[in-house]
Amino acid sequence: MTEIIGVLNFKGGTAKTTTVVNLAAGLALRGERVLCIDLDAQGSLATCFGVQHPFSLADLLLGKAEAKACITPARENLDLIISNDNLLKAEGELWRMKDDQAAKWVLREKMQYVRGYDYIILDHSPSASLVNENGLIYARKIIVPVAMNYLSLIGTRQVIQTLKTVGKISKHNSELFLIVPTFYYAWLRKDREVMEILHRHFADKVAEPIRINVKISEAMGQQRTIYEYAPNSTGAMDYARLVERVVSNAKG
Repeated sequence: MTEIIGVLNFKGGTAKTTTVVNLAAGLALRGERVLCIDLDAQGSLATCFGVQHPFSLADLLLGKAEAKACITPARENLDLIISNDNLLKAEGELWRMKDDQAAKWVLREKMQYVRGYDYIILDHSPSASLVNENGLIYARKIIVPVAMNYLSLIGTRQVIQTLKTVGKISKHNSELFLIVPTFYYAWLRKDREVMEILHRHFADKVAEPIRINVKISEAMGQQRTIYEYAPNSTGAMDYARLVERVVSNAKG
């Protein structure tokens, strides 16, 4: 059974896309078949993986291309449905649909015949939108990256409230899977305080933190995963640990 995981925080700067890239790449290195879908009109996933493709998520949502035509290889065992600013047009078309509920199920309907993947990972935008709601309804589990600041915690609370709202929709069962602390520096009192807050509110759903590491940002700038750029770095170690957590849960 395919694990469908959304990665979301309504606060920007939480390493959301970085987490999608390195979680997906780590799973692919283990031999898992992975598909990433970019739900953000900025199209960061295509940039991070250094790929281009004539069809995007907007084409899928607008009915201009089937899902199979929108999928392009990014790495071995890792495929991608890219996004670009055409997604803004798709968002507008969703708003113009006569059936508000149907507008939130378009992605799930379009993806229902996609097979052959162990994991599908969605990179949500940091803002509320109908495309984001489509992603929440399609996903089964939600990962929330949380940077070590209090504004990021606010974004996390918004995600939890959104999940509660979406959870009231019939035939939908998305759930909070993991809180992933990012940009963590153990010597800073603030970071330790934020970690304490996370553990107090989310208990065993809090993953081991992704420590602050310049190699992670350098890798993204070079359009490489952390495993390609600095496989012996603490960043690679931390994301590999997150991969193990995700896999152990899927097989547990």
